[in-house]
Order: sequence, then C-alpha cells, then structure tokens
Amino acid sequence: MDEVPTPIGRAPAFLEMLDQVSRLAPLKRPVLVIGERGTGKELVAARLALLSDRWDRPLVKLNCAALPEALLDSELFGHEAGAFTGAQKRRLSRFERADGGTMFLDEIGTASQAVQEKLLRVIEYGSFERVGGSETIRVDVRLIGATNADLPVMAQEGRFRADLLDRLAFDVVNIPPLRARPEDIPLLAGHFATRMSAELGRKVFAGFTNRALARLQAYDWPGNVRELRNVVERSVYRMDRPEKALDEIVLDPFVTPDWLGMAAPAAVPAVSVGTGEVLTFPRDFGADVRAHERSLLEAALREAQFSQRRAAELLGLTYYQFRHHLRLHGLADKEARKALGAKG
Repeated sequence: MDEVPTPIGRAPAFLEMLDQVSRLAPLKRPVLVIGERGTGKELVAARLALLSDRWDRPLVKLNCAALPEALLDSELFGHEAGAFTGAQKRRLSRFERADGGTMFLDEIGTASQAVQEKLLRVIEYGSFERVGGSETIRVDVRLIGATNADLPVMAQEGRFRADLLDRLAFDVVNIPPLRARPEDIPLLAGHFATRMSAELGRKVFAGFTNRALARLQAYDWPGNVRELRNVVERSVYRMDRPEKALDEIVLDPFVTPDWLGMAAPAAVPAVSVGTGEVLTFPRDFGADVRAHERSLLEAALREAQFSQRRAAELLGLTYYQFRHHLRLHGLADKEARKALGAKG
C-alpha cells in the first residue's frame, strides 16, 4: 500500500472520529464513510486499510460518479472478450485486483441499481461474474463506501437499495466538517504552508500574522480541508516577501482584479506649505525627514560658527545628542565641516 498521510487535528470531534476508525479497522465488515466534500473521506478509507491486517494488501480505489453505468460495471466486475463492442480481450475486475485487500468506492450513492445489486452479492457471498461471462469469480475484499449524499433518504425514495445500505452500514464513520473543528485550522494551515514553502525552495515559513489567522478562522470553509489547503498554498506562493509573516490570505482566486486601479496614478497637484515651499506627491517620508534633520544640523553649525556645543544649545540638544546626530549624517569629521565653510 502507498504511504498514507497522517491525519492532522486535535479537536475533540476529530479525535473521536479517529478513535472510531482505529476500533473499526481490524474488522472485516463493510464500512460507510460520510462527509462533506473536502473532508478527507479517501484519507479515512486509507487509514482503515492501513490499520487492518490487510495493510500489506492492495487498496483499490474507484470514484463511481466518474464513469457511466456500463463502464462502471466493467471496471468493477471486469468483462470477457466480446462482451460488448470494443471488448477485444478479457479485462480483470477491480475486485480481482483488490483480492485479499480493500476496495474503496467513492460517491457510491451514484451507482446504478444494477451495479448496486452486484455489489450486494459481492458483500454477501464474495462472488460475482464478469460482464459477458458465466464463470463465478470468488474474492476476499473488504468494501468501504463513501458519500456525501443522504443514503437513508435515497433508500426510502427507492433510489438506493435498502438491503445494500443495511450491509454497507455495519458502522458509519461521520467525518466532522472543518467548521466544527476551528482549533485545527491554524494547525492545518501551518502544515500546508510549511510544505508549500519547501516545495518553492524556501528555507523556512515565517508564520501567519494575527490578521491572517483571524481571517482563516472567520471563514466557514464549505470546501473543508481541501479548500483550506488550496487557500494556504495559493497565499504562500503569492507572497512578495516570504521572509516576513504571511498577512494576505487569498480566499477567492476568481475575484476580478481592479484593472483601472492598476493604471498609472494620476498626477497629484502640488501643495504649497507655510514656508513657501511647494511639495509634490507621492514622496518618501523617511528620506524627507532625514534631509530635514541634516539641514537643521548644518544651519545650526553655521549659526554657531561651527561651535558644536553652541549649535547643540541652538537645537535644544545636549552636546552628546548633537554629536550622535552629526555621526548619523556624516558631519562629525573635520572634512565634512570644511565642506560647510568651517575654518581649520
């Protein structure tokens, strides 16, 4: 069996579900896994197989909704050569490939009545016939079905065989949606972000800002863990400064960009300040402040005839504070002061 990812979570509802899986795994009975899209039904099925005595035997998977009835019938039960147009040779069934192991059927509620009847026979007697054949094939397969449909209601309405439901539902594993385990969101998000950062060749993921975590936890996650993974990985790869904590969460990739807002900014009118100086925007505030500080230091030095103690007094600074600012602006040495007009 391929390596199975370890389920991640510490929410009580999630841990209770994992405990049920551990108790069910050693049994050979069929199991039904119920959960919304993206909750990890296939992961739960793989864990049931891994913790069973069939762990080293095949785990064969099939999505019933992905195939039309005829192809689903052929995939599950195989066919003989000439069974239908295009069937040039015998095809082994998925059940034969899973013999001794586990079969996982996702979206089992979409299977036709005819396929459901054959599934019931496999569960009841461990046997079936290939499409177009008469030979009885015997297999030892544990069946795990999964769906997000309401199978009891479908059975009442005649859209799902009640006898098959009875056999499948030896026990039912209900996977909690992500909104029922909010304490797991930061844990899962950190896992996905770290893994995505490694995939991008980054040495480390710097974490999430409080704003980003709050946004993740405020969202209701209709797509559950699968959606969370997509959102986190998308947000990580779009980071402009990966050395900083992730702040921008991209929940919806379908949001249309503001094309007009991306145009070159219109010229901002010049503003006249009280000194008579005319300012234009945008500006670099830090550079403006540093330039103003330097001009004050230079003016004070000239006014004090380059006496540093007197210049410090003129600016309301101590001598040591003044010297500190001179060094910051490269005015502490004699050559710099000469350039300003100082003698000697």
